[in-house]
Amino acid sequence: MKLHWQIVIAMVLAVVIGSITSVDTWLYQGYEFVGTLFLNALKMIIVPLIMSSIISSMASLNQGGNLGRLGLKTLGYYATTSLFAILIGLTLVNITTPGVVDGQAAGESLNLDADPVELESTLEKVEGRGGKDLLDIFIRMIPTNIVAAASGGQMLGLIFFSLLFGFFMGRVEGRMGEVLRDFCKGVSKTMVLITNFVLKFAPLGIFALIAKTVTVTGFSALSPMLVFMFTVIVALAVHTLVVLPLLLKFIGGVSPQKHLLAMMPAMLMAFSTASSSATLPLTMKCVQKRAGVSRKTSSFVLPLGATVNMDGTALYECVAAMFIAQAYGLELGVVTQFTIVIVALLTSIGVAGIPAASLVAITVILGAIGLPLEAIGLLLVTDRILDMMRTAVNVFSDACAAVIIARTEGESWVLNQEHEVELPEED
Repeated sequence: MKLHWQIVIAMVLAVVIGSITSVDTWLYQGYEFVGTLFLNALKMIIVPLIMSSIISSMASLNQGGNLGRLGLKTLGYYATTSLFAILIGLTLVNITTPGVVDGQAAGESLNLDADPVELESTLEKVEGRGGKDLLDIFIRMIPTNIVAAASGGQMLGLIFFSLLFGFFMGRVEGRMGEVLRDFCKGVSKTMVLITNFVLKFAPLGIFALIAKTVTVTGFSALSPMLVFMFTVIVALAVHTLVVLPLLLKFIGGVSPQKHLLAMMPAMLMAFSTASSSATLPLTMKCVQKRAGVSRKTSSFVLPLGATVNMDGTALYECVAAMFIAQAYGLELGVVTQFTIVIVALLTSIGVAGIPAASLVAITVILGAIGLPLEAIGLLLVTDRILDMMRTAVNVFSDACAAVIIARTEGESWVLNQEHEVELPEED
């Protein structure tokens, strides 16, 4: 059975069984035990997965003179669209405030247990009050001890170090450079396999976490979760149907409607698999055969985009972190929200193109703003359907990048959305 169907069944069973379970039974203790194991497994893979992905990506990008005009244009586009996506999500989540119900923080109805005093104390370490605190964000990007940063979960410093290490590793010539790059690629692929292994237990972990919440709160958690889901969907729609089409129209000179139709097979594949990496071969076919972009441009822009361009993921991470902060009743200032924007932008680079990998990245943001990582259990309730949607957005943004960059390189083409492409079966 496909993983997403397993998760749907687990969610339904969790709601039904949790509603008839009492807190003082051994079943509730079992929910806590299994849920904690699953969350611990997610935390375990954070540092190696993020670091190895970023280092490997940067090394590949910098190797062989890829950071030329085409490379800079591509990275500039990816950074810009990801920033737009994050700001859209940040704006909407501040308007809808899904973590607030009837003027009160929804933490209790969502079964979020945390000491408010301890939370506020932790938050003050990163919540800026003025210009000096804003500069402290950048100071924390350069850790004095990389090992201590890893053990302390200071991911902002680890991400910066990984970017730096990967960039210069790509410039090491000869056998030493090859060994280093092969080693990092091997670590990255190994961590993807471990992540896939952990996610095989997602139905069990989601069942335990949802059943635990329903047992304690009943159905009071439904309202804020629906508002959160609505916020993410609307934000993704605005980015996909407004921002990206405007870029296509005014920079690429292409009809957004026709391009959307041309990329529909790849977007459907992305939606069904929730994996931009698995969709990459079909994305390249659609861009080359249906959108008419040259093989030279698409073969560089699209593989890079499948690794570092995650508009939908970055948007989701930002909304999720704000939602959890609101649920805990924390007032996040401008500087703290700026921290969320920066961390979401950086971590989106290192998110593996596999289903639910963004859950790992969200733990990075929660740690950066001082929120308990256990709160990630909340997001598992709606994650699968939102994961499918944000992956489709990621793929469409990659395709828009290929068209726009090809246009700026002087390429001319004719859209052919009728060209037949085979739709691969889901793994």
